[in-house]
Amino acid sequence: MSASIRRLGILTGGGDAPGLNAVIRAVVKAATRGGLECVGLEDGFDGLICPTHARVLTLRDLPGILRLGGTILGTTNRGNPLGKRSDTIEADAYIARGIEQFHHLRLDALIVIGGDGTLAIAHEFHKRGLPLVGVPKTIDNDIVETARSFGFDSAVSCATEAIDRLHATADAHHRIMVVEVMGRYTGWIGLHAGIAGGADAVLIPEIPFCLQRVAGHIAERERCGARFSIVVVSEGACPAGGTRTVAVAASAAREEKLGGIGERVSAELQKLTGKESRCDVLGHLQRGGSPTSDDRVLASRFGAFAVELVGRKEFGVMTAFRPPDVVAVPLDHVVGRTHPVPLDSDLVRTARAIGICLGD
Repeated sequence: MSASIRRLGILTGGGDAPGLNAVIRAVVKAATRGGLECVGLEDGFDGLICPTHARVLTLRDLPGILRLGGTILGTTNRGNPLGKRSDTIEADAYIARGIEQFHHLRLDALIVIGGDGTLAIAHEFHKRGLPLVGVPKTIDNDIVETARSFGFDSAVSCATEAIDRLHATADAHHRIMVVEVMGRYTGWIGLHAGIAGGADAVLIPEIPFCLQRVAGHIAERERCGARFSIVVVSEGACPAGGTRTVAVAASAAREEKLGGIGERVSAELQKLTGKESRCDVLGHLQRGGSPTSDDRVLASRFGAFAVELVGRKEFGVMTAFRPPDVVAVPLDHVVGRTHPVPLDSDLVRTARAIGICLGD
């Protein structure tokens, strides 16, 4: 480990995801073995601005956290601290304050664990000279330059289990069961869980849907003897020629909150088919709970590699999964971009091949 790197800060930003604690654990373990002291910054970037939110992390803090959801660094900051500032001058002042406190805490580098919003904020800090490494975190799997981010596999497993359970009640009552899953503007969770759970229709943001076609698919199943159907709907899905369903409008401080499309789809399908329909919104169940083994391994690889990058003084980069390796990619290749489901992917072709209706 480089002699000039002695004290390493860690923070988690954005919504929680299974595997956050696994990253923290790997960072502290790898850093400690390399002779570094680790400082946990609580409550996202607020922990950088307010030094009272900082605490030293040692090996004593780690037993048992590998399997825990959430984050031992406290509630993560969902808002954009730069967006809360009304103009560029205030945002610059916030960044300047963060850099000042970075030096006040005697930190030599920072590891930022978060999604696209958090990484965009980290990029702004790095452009002003803060030495940092990003680690991608999102259950939505929508961060570019990495094949997968930790939290995604756990969210898909949760959604798949829910679909499995709903098959029984849908069959018993001859109903349509609509399952709304997370994913924001991408359909990775919906498509993976729909295929794994044996859904009959999957509606994702990348493919605007026509409910008449979904209703026709359900009617065809009825003619073949199936008395129930399972429909998975990603929260960002929208009808052809329509708009997304927004629960809370966007503001300067945060992005819009999606939600409600599942109920809309359920009500309309009941009218179109004459069958009783029910909607289940999985919501934050997909964020909580113990991470899967795959997420624990990927999170640990990201954490250990982030410390390696700090030791090599490779800053302004993000750890990324490029099977079979974990590599570094520049943050400016990541920020401002999203990773939608490619319409020509084998995932979409598989769904169609096994008879899943995608609403188009």
